[in-house]
Amino acid sequence: MSTPRAATTSAAWTGWAAFAGVIILISGIFSLLQGLVLLLGPRASYVVIDGSLFLFDVAGWAWWHIVIGALLTITAFALFSGAVWARVIAVILAVLSAAGQLLVLPAQPWWSVIVIAIDVLIIYALTAHGHELSERRTPNERGAVV
Repeated sequence: MSTPRAATTSAAWTGWAAFAGVIILISGIFSLLQGLVLLLGPRASYVVIDGSLFLFDVAGWAWWHIVIGALLTITAFALFSGAVWARVIAVILAVLSAAGQLLVLPAQPWWSVIVIAIDVLIIYALTAHGHELSERRTPNERGAVV
């Protein structure tokens, strides 16, 4: 009786790990687009918040977004294939994403908190249950992919 329950729990967290892959893919595509827009836009940007001034080099941020977006997109597709290295890289990128959101927390508090929360979910899903993605794609005794 305990085996079906374990399979149900496993399938639910496999869904969370797949959710992490989809979110990483979307984040990668958005980062690529944001980087391209920043490259085509003005050379400097500023934000004034409660008397503080944040200066950004837009070209530097553009290349950062393009590189991170490309890495996120590649990692998302590798996650869908069940690659172990993709889980490690995805966790590292989620940690970098959360740390980056701390830098823009004064400028965009709600957005930063939401992204940090999603990053924490991604980290948990991939560290605690990410192995179930590769187990789901392994062939069973009949040769069918589960």
